[in-house]
Amino acid sequence: MSKKIVIAGAGHAAGQVVATLRQQNFEGQIVLIGDEPYLPYQRPPLSKKFLAGELSAERLHLKAESFYDAPNIDLRLQTTVTSINRDTRTLGIEDGDDVPYEKLVLALGSRAKELRVEGADLNGVYYLRSIEDVEQIRREMDVGRHLVIIGAGYIGLEVAAVARGLGLDVTVIEAADRVMSRVVSPEISDFYQIEHTSKGVKLKLSSGVAALRGKKRVKLVETSAGEELRADFVIVAIGIVPNTELAEQAGLEVSDGIVVDDQCLTSDGDIYAVGDCTSHPSDIYGRQLRLESVHNAIEQAKTAAYNLCGIETHYSEVPWFWSDQYDLKLQIAGLSEGYEDVVIRGNPAERSFACLYLKDSRLIAVDAVNAPKDYVHAKALIAARTILSSDRLADATTSLKDIAAGA
Repeated sequence: MSKKIVIAGAGHAAGQVVATLRQQNFEGQIVLIGDEPYLPYQRPPLSKKFLAGELSAERLHLKAESFYDAPNIDLRLQTTVTSINRDTRTLGIEDGDDVPYEKLVLALGSRAKELRVEGADLNGVYYLRSIEDVEQIRREMDVGRHLVIIGAGYIGLEVAAVARGLGLDVTVIEAADRVMSRVVSPEISDFYQIEHTSKGVKLKLSSGVAALRGKKRVKLVETSAGEELRADFVIVAIGIVPNTELAEQAGLEVSDGIVVDDQCLTSDGDIYAVGDCTSHPSDIYGRQLRLESVHNAIEQAKTAAYNLCGIETHYSEVPWFWSDQYDLKLQIAGLSEGYEDVVIRGNPAERSFACLYLKDSRLIAVDAVNAPKDYVHAKALIAARTILSSDRLADATTSLKDIAAGA
């Protein structure tokens, strides 16, 4: 077992690595290095309850500060890793001495994708990826102000829901022809478009952004159709980019993420990688996946930590995600990409239903809106990879629990 483990990154995955190492009574030295000034914290509430002012920053922390006071933990916040030297097994640190490692865990996370149009650097243009980002945005969120959100994915729509609840005038611009098009079916998109429109959100679909206008501060958003939208401030939510540069510079295999095996090992046997920055093999889907998911970050972190402690562990999980918008909880399990048939259980008009996605007569994904039981049992069916009848799945008189038990 290694005597010194260094973790590059101090986000959710990194915090889970430390927690699991401690649970397994790891007695060697743990060095945790992160460039933010905060302890490892949860990011999903940033665009929900934290943005709405319902949670303090301290409540986002995965563990209290005292957790990291153990004699074998060296916590280095506001510290930037600049390089990985695999020959000497050291990390280069900005304004500091190199840090040696026996085993290294890359928990480098991801960053917001930047908008590249004229005026994108104006004051009043924000991204939402950190506590500091949200604290800046909160200062803008006064009743009656005009907010333009660029991007209608999870983050964009969650922010729209919070902003409408706080009394802002909200417009969402989306390049695709429907909301959340990358992750859900047209049926789910239609439902959420109706919900947001009914709450007063103005949706501009199939619309690009040509420029942001203003002298020093953004005042207008010009769309690709030439429309000018008033904007007191703008939030850009057009996706994320995995932080793979350090791995690439070190010569590790990178392909839409740092490539790892099912033990979270990279192409270097002394280096593990976990979380948003990784691409891992999936037995369920038969291909490499890069997932932007808290569940993936946590389970990969546990897998890496167990293996570092000499407990052979292999990662194979059904991906899952969630989104809170207004009083609606969208729970997603699996990946619906490439589905051949969709079965709807429940009634969207009653605001409680599930969409089940099938391929080759197997359930590959579920989107459940205010339907937690269907979500849980569908997730089990996805993992089982059992041949299923779409007619049986659609039969609301047969519970998914009974179908899952039979499978």
